[in-house]
Amino acid sequence: MAAPDSSGFFSLSRLIRAAGAALCGIAAAWRDETAFRQECAIALVLIPAGLLLGESPAERAILAGSILLVLVAELLNTGIEAVVDIASPEFQPLAAKAKNAAAGAALVAVIHAVAAWGIILWPN
Repeated sequence: MAAPDSSGFFSLSRLIRAAGAALCGIAAAWRDETAFRQECAIALVLIPAGLLLGESPAERAILAGSILLVLVAELLNTGIEAVVDIASPEFQPLAAKAKNAAAGAALVAVIHAVAAWGIILWPN
C-alpha cells in the first residue's frame, strides 16, 4: 500500500492514481460481470437518447443521470460481492444478506431509471 499523500489539499499525482484505480475497477467489472456489460450497452443507446429527448436541461440530466446511476449501483454491487466472497467463501446468512442488499440497490436503480423515463417521456 502506498504512503499517504502529504502534498496538500490538491495533488495531481494523487488524482491520477485515483483515476487509474477507478478505471481498473471499471475494467474488472467489464471483464467479469455480464450484467455490467449489458447495462453499458444499454447506456450507449439511452444516454444519447436521453440527451436528445429531454425537453429541458433538467429533463436531459434526469434521463441520462438515471442511466449512469444504474452503472454506479452495478459497480458497487460488484465490489460488495467481491469483498463478501473473499471474507466468507462458504455460505453465511450475513454474507448472503450483504450480497442481496447490494443486488437490491442495483434493482432499485433500474426501477428509478424506468420510472424517470416513463414519467418524463410518457405523453400526458
